Amino acid sequence: MSQQHAAPAAPPAPEPTRHRVVDTAQYAMAAFLAVAGAYVVYNGTQLRGGMSADFLPPSTFAYVVGGVLLVLAVLLAVATARGDVAEAEEGEDVDLSSGTDVRTLGLLVAVLCVNVFLIEILGWAITGAILFTGAAWVLGSRHWVRDIALGVALSVGTFYAFYVGLGVPLPAGILNGVL
Repeated sequence: MSQQHAAPAAPPAPEPTRHRVVDTAQYAMAAFLAVAGAYVVYNGTQLRGGMSADFLPPSTFAYVVGGVLLVLAVLLAVATARGDVAEAEEGEDVDLSSGTDVRTLGLLVAVLCVNVFLIEILGWAITGAILFTGAAWVLGSRHWVRDIALGVALSVGTFYAFYVGLGVPLPAGILNGVL
């Protein structure tokens, strides 16, 4: 029997190096959150004390919101550094390849402008109902009675929530004295 010399085995092929993509958009968002959080906390330090009867000083809310923004900034930066990448949502009935529907956007802007221009005259209760009903119609709803009823309920509800709950008066317009 003859000895056969086996050819030396070829060295294993090097594994392809994975080039890690740096998601600068997520880092930019984390930086924005950090700057916004720091700004809110700084503004909280500039607030003067409220009335002595206040349970919490006015700066408490600013500290909480600013702190949450800072924590979210850190969490987003850590998640991005670990390789989490935001992926586009496919959506059920949305064609992601199509552009912006300029007609819908324009109509929504028009409804908002009508609200802005008429709020002092007609008041929030009426223009808020117009805003909701108009936006619902632009976005495809064709149930006029339901949309108007919901718009009136939401606008009157938010009117009283701001006026009674927060002490912030919204314009009553032609309904001044009625609401």
